[in-house]
Amino acid sequence: MKLRCIGCGRTIVSDPSSTLLCPHCGDMLEWINERSTSAGALLPPPQEFTLWRYSSLLPDIGNGGIVSLSEGGTPLQYSDRLSELLGIEELFIKNEGRNPTGSFKDRGMSVALTAARSAGRESVVCASTGNTASSMAAYCAKAGMKAFVVVPKGKVAGAKLKQTALYGGTILEVDGNFDMALEMVRDLSWKGGPAIMNSINPMRIEGQKTGAFEVCDQLSSSPDWLIIPVGNGGNITAYWKGFLEFRALGAVSSLPRLVAVQAEGASPVVSSINSGQEEVTFEDAPETIATAIRIGKPANWRRAMAAVRESNGAAVKVTDMEIMAARKAVASREGTLVELASASTIAAAIRLREQGAIRRDETVVCVTTGNGLKDVDQSEEPGSISIRNSGDLESILLNGG
Repeated sequence: MKLRCIGCGRTIVSDPSSTLLCPHCGDMLEWINERSTSAGALLPPPQEFTLWRYSSLLPDIGNGGIVSLSEGGTPLQYSDRLSELLGIEELFIKNEGRNPTGSFKDRGMSVALTAARSAGRESVVCASTGNTASSMAAYCAKAGMKAFVVVPKGKVAGAKLKQTALYGGTILEVDGNFDMALEMVRDLSWKGGPAIMNSINPMRIEGQKTGAFEVCDQLSSSPDWLIIPVGNGGNITAYWKGFLEFRALGAVSSLPRLVAVQAEGASPVVSSINSGQEEVTFEDAPETIATAIRIGKPANWRRAMAAVRESNGAAVKVTDMEIMAARKAVASREGTLVELASASTIAAAIRLREQGAIRRDETVVCVTTGNGLKDVDQSEEPGSISIRNSGDLESILLNGG
């Protein structure tokens, strides 16, 4: 298929599971969509609402059979109690934790694994802070392929590693951070070996852009704001690509303003945008409780920064304390438990509303990228009340606690 370099703009024809970087300048590649479709052809949705309903907007890669676990079709939840708290009339949560392995990674993994298997690949590899690892291992189990994951030792939530192991993935730990792990894996792109499933793989972006399609279909329009956590930068890149494609089709008439959110201790993209830089300044020692976005050298920095600027959006950094408070707020007010990185979007919405950037009458979508059970062990210890007998229980319940 045809791929375009995001750096030098050259077009190459290649298998995207083996050629991930431009042979001319070394930058990343993106798929060129030359397929013909229309907005009308996408509607009405089929009974099973998965990302593959948008197959006409995805690469034609299913000759070896689609590798799917029924990913996509996640709910867009109207958050009335959070709306009241923030003073926003229409605040929605795009709950990506409802994907098969509990994170948005399943969208890109389904498409990327399908492409790799169709190309005859038998094994794949990724560097991961946890969610990519568990997602890739699950899809490899479904496809009958081997999964090798490279993770920073001691810096990944235990539940994510257990998931990965149960799916049959081989876990390789390195003494260092995610950026070191990705650099090691990225070196393989020039040397052959297993296909790489990180977001430097253009097929990952194609799968993840379907989240934007769904938001538009669920709202019957584009939101005014879409707030999304940024780690390696692939997801905000994908959403912006999806919104642009839907507008080009005539499926929507407007585009949202995108908000890139990072933790204060790991904020290379946000810091670079807010200081007016054209290129990102990497961070050597990123640190945050939100392990999914603990990344100092994001591979997709160029497109992430472009998405914010082209959409006339914003870049916000939030503290770990704000993230933890936001997670508690969304759980206790909406009954939705999200992982810490996801809660950063709620924290950012609070900040932007307080600053007056977001108006009361605007429609806001917060993308919560992962299920809270993935890193619930990083929460505060639950409070409890000791009771000795039914009399104690009766006293508490009948007196309102």
